[in-house]
Amino acid sequence: MSTDTTWQEVTTTGRFAGKTVIVTGAGSGIGQATALRVAREGGKVIAADISQERLDALVAEYADLDLVPVAGDISSEEAIAKVVAAADGQVDALANIAGIMDRFQPVHEVDDATWDRVFNVNVNATMRLTRAVVPLMLEAGTGSVVNISSEAGLRGSAAGAAYTASKHAVIGMTKNSAVIYGKKGLRFNAVAPGATITNIEAPMDSPMAVEVLGPLMGANIPAPATAAQLAASITFLLSDDGSNVNGVVLASDGGWSAV
Repeated sequence: MSTDTTWQEVTTTGRFAGKTVIVTGAGSGIGQATALRVAREGGKVIAADISQERLDALVAEYADLDLVPVAGDISSEEAIAKVVAAADGQVDALANIAGIMDRFQPVHEVDDATWDRVFNVNVNATMRLTRAVVPLMLEAGTGSVVNISSEAGLRGSAAGAAYTASKHAVIGMTKNSAVIYGKKGLRFNAVAPGATITNIEAPMDSPMAVEVLGPLMGANIPAPATAAQLAASITFLLSDDGSNVNGVVLASDGGWSAV
């Protein structure tokens, strides 16, 4: 399969007008594409990323958009406090996009440092930032949270043990939150990307992974999507267009999960 070159992003004017949306991982890849899509559609975006340099470049390039940069390690309480403060008491939606990959190690090869780092960024940071903004959403009686899982949250053949477990955990947290907060006006959904063109490094360092997963992935993975295509899926769920969608895991993967 070849990458789809015919799809063109079409924004919806005013879809996020008057709304404040937090987007993590906003300095690059899917996070950046999502931040730009929300801002182009009228939203104020709290753009969080670990890299001050990437955020500075983003704001400079798109000076006409309402982008509020907040640099810091989103897994730390200090950075989370800065993000929430930048929202100034209003958070209409949250996109937990920041994440890191593992090196495809199976469980008998993975080291504690890798396991802890993957879970800290992919799971703990998502939980802590969500925990920080949910009270604001409960007070407002409305809010939408979109968590980024992965094809690895749907199957066991798309990554190493650490990343796979972390993205399954994200889905569990999403579904539980959808049930707990649904009747309070809050929606929680997840997007599970397949292969996507981003700058996230994912070296397959394990010979066992090469032997076992290599043939499975090579045979089944559709052509990679663009970050803007993933942003289209994410912003649908963030926006009022997804008002009747709660507790869903949207596989935005070109059909990989159907194989």
